[in-house]
Amino acid sequence: MDGAGMRETRSTCPYCGVGCGVLLRPDGAGGLAVRGDPDHPANRGRLCSKGAALGETVDRAGRLLAPRISGQDASWDSALDLVAKRFSDTIARHGPDSVAFYVSGQLLTEDYYVANKLMKGFIGSANIDTNSRLCMASTVAGHKRAFGSDTVPGTYDDLDEADLVVLVGSNLAWCHPVLYQRLLAARAKRGTKIVVIDPRRTASCDGADMHLKLRSGSDVALFNRLLVEIYEGGAFAKAYLRNVDGFDAALEAAFADDPAVTGLSETEIAAFCQLWMRHEKVVTVFSQGVNQSSSGADKVNAILNCHLATGRIGKPGCGPFSVTGQPNAMGGREVGGLANMLACHLDLENPSHRTAVREFWQAPAMPEAPGLKAVDMFQAVGDGRIKALWIIHTNPAVTMPDADAVAAAIKACEFTVVSDITAETDTARLAHVLLPAAAWAEKSGTVTNSDRTISRQRAVLEAPGQARADWDILADVGRRMGWHAGFDYQAPAEIFREYAALSGIAGYFGRDFDISALRGLDDPEYDTMAPARWPLTEARRGGRFFADGRFFHDGGRAKMLPLRHRGPEAQRAPRYPFRLNTGRIRDQWHTMTRTAISPRLSAHLAEPFLDIHPADAAELALQPADLVRVSSPQGSAILRARVTTDVRRGDVFAPMHWTGETAPSGRIDALVAPVVDPVSGQPESKAGVVAIERLDAAWYGFAVTSGEIAPDCTYWARARTPSGYRAELAGTEAVADWEAEARRLFGLKDAEVQSVIDQTRGIARLAFYHEGRLLAALFVAPEPVAVLRDYLVTLPGGEAPQAITGAPPSDQPDPGPVLCACFSVGVNTILSAIETEGLISVEAIGAALGAGTNCGSCRPELADLLARFETPEAAE
Repeated sequence: MDGAGMRETRSTCPYCGVGCGVLLRPDGAGGLAVRGDPDHPANRGRLCSKGAALGETVDRAGRLLAPRISGQDASWDSALDLVAKRFSDTIARHGPDSVAFYVSGQLLTEDYYVANKLMKGFIGSANIDTNSRLCMASTVAGHKRAFGSDTVPGTYDDLDEADLVVLVGSNLAWCHPVLYQRLLAARAKRGTKIVVIDPRRTASCDGADMHLKLRSGSDVALFNRLLVEIYEGGAFAKAYLRNVDGFDAALEAAFADDPAVTGLSETEIAAFCQLWMRHEKVVTVFSQGVNQSSSGADKVNAILNCHLATGRIGKPGCGPFSVTGQPNAMGGREVGGLANMLACHLDLENPSHRTAVREFWQAPAMPEAPGLKAVDMFQAVGDGRIKALWIIHTNPAVTMPDADAVAAAIKACEFTVVSDITAETDTARLAHVLLPAAAWAEKSGTVTNSDRTISRQRAVLEAPGQARADWDILADVGRRMGWHAGFDYQAPAEIFREYAALSGIAGYFGRDFDISALRGLDDPEYDTMAPARWPLTEARRGGRFFADGRFFHDGGRAKMLPLRHRGPEAQRAPRYPFRLNTGRIRDQWHTMTRTAISPRLSAHLAEPFLDIHPADAAELALQPADLVRVSSPQGSAILRARVTTDVRRGDVFAPMHWTGETAPSGRIDALVAPVVDPVSGQPESKAGVVAIERLDAAWYGFAVTSGEIAPDCTYWARARTPSGYRAELAGTEAVADWEAEARRLFGLKDAEVQSVIDQTRGIARLAFYHEGRLLAALFVAPEPVAVLRDYLVTLPGGEAPQAITGAPPSDQPDPGPVLCACFSVGVNTILSAIETEGLISVEAIGAALGAGTNCGSCRPELADLLARFETPEAAE
């Protein structure tokens, strides 16, 4: 116990699908101390930069504190009566398929279960889909086609025991850093080989023995070639293949495919195939680079084909492994949160499964066909087929492909409800009714991580205002729609028991998901439930699947599929000559509703950017830090150019995190076409086509402030700092009066000002003070502003008489841009230590400065800094 008498409580991190355990200790004043749980099997005490900063994200500023109807605060009774009436009236007039739920991997399993039960069992429609459709639906489809069920065969322990780990479309170092550090530890201990297969060089390549920089979308051709080599090299498992159908057809298709479409040399392909066949213990980790594709399900099955052909599946150190992007994407799959699934991995289109679930729920209705998947759902909202929509804990006006069209559809919908923790998202601003939901650390329930481990999330903070748990809100609406008995829940433990009991029916049908051993947990046992990996049956308790050759198709056999390369649907053309890849960055997550609250997470990469190859930049006459307008057939964005060889010639990369709240012109999914995989319905987010041109800006600006900032210009991007906000700015029209514009920007009508303004040269520098303390500063130039940003962001709120110079006093060192977010260590600090202390390794930097010693996701960048001192220029 600390001085405030607060105990630590075990819970689970709310970010990616690793499912790290955390220990939470409230400080008694609304704050929270967070550290990794050394006893949790997923992370063993480690946290990434995002997890380590969780305590900085529980700030209640901006929280939605009461229900709102048409922008006005309302009572819960008024809001939920309206929701129930409008949904009931719409169903009565237009049928159950005229309404829809769009939910999220941020929901706890108990929340997900109630939402799915309400829509599928009582409303009688399958129009409930989740933002997990954007993340791992192709994996679900691939698993079901190969195994007969959406089963992850292996566990995280396989990373410790593998001889070779292949990362396909997975930047594990940044997107799942704790797993990446586990992999590096295994390499240090037992010499594990690592291969990265990715069109761009990522931080994960730093620790790799091989990087195959293949063309976007060509994964099927590469793994087909591997299958051919497996056959010709005699590496296929004859005995295991007795349990597998389709080997001959899959092999024939593989022989007919052309590996040249990968853009890799024969030498590179041969080296990869030999490495794969030479090591018996192979784990293939795949993520969004595989899933987010118009051929995503085929890519998954191409990987599974190779593991099935060799029998390298379900054994220690062997198997395909999908790592998910959200804390409860797996839980959503388990409860049937996707439009084409029933709860507990039962099949919606199977009459026996459907009848069993309906009888268990005592439900009045059950759909017989899948509902609308995410892209189709919002198209149906746009054309008026969906007339009432409930969006829960997600931001589709930013994250869906063709995001501008999706935002317009939501705005035009007859009735839209949004449940969220804040009203300040692009989607929440479009709602007729806003419902205040409890946030992480305020709600209790369970989540399932990528290796099937079920963990508890626990409430340690009071929900602010009138915020309520999502299961409670959903159940209340169910009762108000007339189904009192079906939704008479009093606590999440009660829901979990019902869900666990339902899984026993799945077990009766011989399905993979059966946690019915937990159906008898009483409330205290639920409260203290330790992490547990399913299956929980005695025969396979917490273990792996498929080593025994038993699968979940009728007949118990697996299926290999005949596959051929299908390139991205959108083809490059003279008008759109570049291939756009989108993804995540190290310290941000989704649309930054949580991570953007943390100043240290905002310091690493503070604005949206576009990575472009030097040769392409030269052809476009682009310089580093130029702003560029990126256009597609769907929309446009303005991004900061980063010139780098990390991307292939003709490819560009942009992150997906920025929104109308943080950088309106940086909403990257406005450029992404609504093209989907025909099997999974997952959008193709990594192979769009775009045009690029330099933004002809009249001026560029950089601002810091201790208060709010209200930009109104062509481009702006703002980020939190320890003392307020920072912002990058640019405009295409000249500003006649910079002092007046700066006062408007900062809302400082009467503050004292120091200024240097040269209209002829297009330069302006203004610093605003009150009683000697800096309130805000603005720096303007005709080109990207050259000032020491990471020094300036520390000044607001203090005495800073030299702020207008944009540089620190000569006796004050500038730490430079933050590189290690865990310990806030800047680039200049690291470079100085390398030079003055003679540091020659990443480990030495860690020992001296701490950088890279927590989550390790900055270690590749530390290695890049060390490399500067190995060049002839550095030696001079």
